[in-house]
Amino acid sequence: MNTILIGVVIYILVQFALGLLLSHRINNEQDFILAGRGLGPWLGAFTVFATWFGAESVIGAAGNIYSNGLSGSSSDPFGYGLCLIIMGCVFAVPLWKRKYTTFGDFFRDRYSNKVEKLFVLLVVPSSIFWAAAQIRAFGQIVSVVSDVDVNLAIGGAALLVTAYTMIGGMRATAITDLIQGILLMIGLVVLFVFIINAAGGIGASLAQVPLERIQLLDKNMSMFDMIEKWAVPICGATLAAESIARILATRSANTARFSAISGGLLYILVGMIPLYIGLVGPELIAGLEDPEQIVPALAKHYLSTFFYILFCGALVSAILSTVDSALLAAAALISHNIVVPLKSDISETGKVTVARLSVIGLGLIAYYFAVNAGGVYELIQTAVAFGTAGVFVVGSIGLFTPIGNQYSAIAGLIFGSGVWVAGEFFFSWQTPYLLALISATIAYLIVALAEQVFFKTSIEILEN
Repeated sequence: MNTILIGVVIYILVQFALGLLLSHRINNEQDFILAGRGLGPWLGAFTVFATWFGAESVIGAAGNIYSNGLSGSSSDPFGYGLCLIIMGCVFAVPLWKRKYTTFGDFFRDRYSNKVEKLFVLLVVPSSIFWAAAQIRAFGQIVSVVSDVDVNLAIGGAALLVTAYTMIGGMRATAITDLIQGILLMIGLVVLFVFIINAAGGIGASLAQVPLERIQLLDKNMSMFDMIEKWAVPICGATLAAESIARILATRSANTARFSAISGGLLYILVGMIPLYIGLVGPELIAGLEDPEQIVPALAKHYLSTFFYILFCGALVSAILSTVDSALLAAAALISHNIVVPLKSDISETGKVTVARLSVIGLGLIAYYFAVNAGGVYELIQTAVAFGTAGVFVVGSIGLFTPIGNQYSAIAGLIFGSGVWVAGEFFFSWQTPYLLALISATIAYLIVALAEQVFFKTSIEILEN
């Protein structure tokens, strides 16, 4: 066990050193946040893939399928993979052509400074929850390969990933994402091969899975419940700040489109391995007290020490590449859209310093949620739903139509987040996210109509 832990620590230190080496190329805010807008197609594709394919895709999804069968996790890999493909087909090119630094710039440019600030207020918590999920999964892995307490391991994970993100910036993140993404795929494929050999082949192992566990759609769910389940990952993640940051960092509009679509297809392909592990897991290791331990437990049981170190390193890669994306995207919004505008004469070095300090603050908050959350999957579901219904509605309408202005955007954002919070935490509605999407749309359009009528009336009064 000590050998395994030492191997994982060495692997982490190598990744950290690589990020430190690449961080020396940061000269200004654009370099730190967007890697100087120089990401090529394959680097862009892997950084999009690695941004999303993290702890929830391996630890969380497999654990949820282990407990509930295939219908328990339609979001992984299908929902999140599809959201990236939609991003590439619909949103990537128009967003890239506007040359924004963050998605918050769009809300300022299209609506107003007030809408920009409200957007940041709603989006940053989502990124924090996302980072917290990765940190919690990191702690789970360290706990499995050592005798370290889970909470202590989570604390160490928070410290490491926050420092890693603070020094690296987008350029280091993107390059390490490429390396980490490849290692993750190798690690998952190695585990997959060992498991199917132990289980007598894919067909034989799946034949032992009860039929009800293989059903993608839960027959007991209503149509609205099913729409809710798919709307959360698709609408909640398509316009996420993390993926948009990767799109804006690419070198051309075509590269942006290619990166998002390729990243989504890669997500679905690689995500089929944790899906398979979750399905056959109960037949291989029954009665796990913590379902989220199924992937690390199978790896420890079936792999040799060398391959187990490789696999743990692969999981660490997935976590590092995802959490730095979440923290960096949130820090960019706080620094670029909130703090920096307060001081007009701030230098480029000062802007980078503000962004790095923002990373530290967000890392501390993410640690708190990682320790107090019920699980990785719970954190992810909260991350992709909190505040995102209004962002999706306001962002989509504002990007492609001239409908609405400042107050319609404010109404859409507030109703989208307010209805979801009310339904999720106070009234226990069955479909809070679907209702949030509908409420945000209605609120936006009604206020947009009122804005138009008021504007028309004001013009008529002035003319008379």
